[in-house]
Amino acid sequence: MKPLTTPPLHRGPDPGARPLRLVLATAALALLSACSVPPVNPPATSVPLTAAFAQAGPAAAAIPAFEGTWWAGYGDPALTALVQESLIANQDVAIALQRVAQARAGGDAQGSRLWPTVGLQASASRSASGLPPPVKQGMPDTRALRVGVDVAWEIDLAGGVRAARDAAQADAGAAAAGVEGARLLVASEVARQYFVLRGAEERLRIVQALAAAQRDTAGRVGSRLREGQASAFDLDRAQAEAGALDAQVPSLRVLAGISQTRLAVLLGRNPSARVVGENAGFAWPAAREIGIGQPSELLRRRPDLIAAEAHVAAEALRGAEARAQWWPKLFLSALFGREDLRLNALDLAPVRFSNVALAFATPVFNAGRIDAGIRAQSARAEEALLTWQRSVLVAVQEVEDSLLVRTQEAERATALASTVDHRRRSLQRAQSLQREGQIDLLVLLDVQRSVLSSELALSDSRLAQVLADVQLYKALGGGFAPARAGTNTTSLAERTPQ
Repeated sequence: MKPLTTPPLHRGPDPGARPLRLVLATAALALLSACSVPPVNPPATSVPLTAAFAQAGPAAAAIPAFEGTWWAGYGDPALTALVQESLIANQDVAIALQRVAQARAGGDAQGSRLWPTVGLQASASRSASGLPPPVKQGMPDTRALRVGVDVAWEIDLAGGVRAARDAAQADAGAAAAGVEGARLLVASEVARQYFVLRGAEERLRIVQALAAAQRDTAGRVGSRLREGQASAFDLDRAQAEAGALDAQVPSLRVLAGISQTRLAVLLGRNPSARVVGENAGFAWPAAREIGIGQPSELLRRRPDLIAAEAHVAAEALRGAEARAQWWPKLFLSALFGREDLRLNALDLAPVRFSNVALAFATPVFNAGRIDAGIRAQSARAEEALLTWQRSVLVAVQEVEDSLLVRTQEAERATALASTVDHRRRSLQRAQSLQREGQIDLLVLLDVQRSVLSSELALSDSRLAQVLADVQLYKALGGGFAPARAGTNTTSLAERTPQ
């Protein structure tokens, strides 16, 4: 008998409309919860910074800031080529770049938690038996084709996921600043080792020249000894002075050789190969004025301070993530799809299916685990802030110390240059008087020793002066510009929650 069917007076709601409305309502709730923004509290230094550096000259404020390629200002093509090569080939810089890639990938992973996870499901099954048709009425042969879309979403009601995303972005900003910091360290170390090498070569030339002069003196004393005009004591003294000078040569060669191998490592080359050729005509660069700016500018010029500030922001944001663990969590899962079913050679029309679930979870008792995590993260945030504050003080100290060394070494070099001139003229007179027999050998040896001492001291002072310049460039941040890092570390720090 044919079943009776009665058409409905009106069409009811679509069975799939109610789950869809639930999904839309949950999405609206998620958007509303995303409107909350942590308060703006940038970190502050532990002590107020002065308007100017204490060791800066009166006209320091009028000197323009130096360029990022400060090493080119020395006018030494060899140094410029070495620094430029190191910025490309140095392995520390390459490692820092990989850390940026890791940090940015971590930021993308944390940011993905704010979005639903969508997956595709598909299945095909078939069941057949050789049972007689009457039995198959209760155990039918089946064939099912099923395709669906699975959606899972954690609604970030308390902002913990957004805080984790922003913390990861702050880590990426710190890593980007770390790249500039690595480049600054490499450039300054290349310049330092280059000047140490040139200083060792200059002192080696001074010692070898004076040792040759001492051996010449010893030869003349030997001639006078054979003529009965000098004693064996005079000859032993002259030969001892020449031997003492020769004994200084190996240590200077060691210093020059070590500088060569260190430069090779900085440039990513084989340390067994010589990097820099000897330059007998090397002249120390003239002193120049360096624009130092104000102490507060170090906070935006030094890569290590920018990285430390971004780390403060990251740890504070993780504190917000830890506090969000006390808030309820809302989970949405949904499954939508179509199914084609066949029973005992009877094809049923494809049907839609849906399964929507909204889960709610909130902590009630966890034996203090969440509070312990909050306290631990607060301690880490405070540690990051103290580290940044200490780094600021150390940065100001490094600038002050470099300025002091520069000014004092400039005065010392001026005095030593005058001393060297006078002693060289004294040596010329002493050599003439000794050849004429008017003074004995001991006086000449004392004069030669004083010339050696003053020339070596002048070379050391010039080296110390140029190394102080390099240290000052490094302490000032080396011309670092925050925009070069490619991240907005400032904005991350400014929205650090407290």
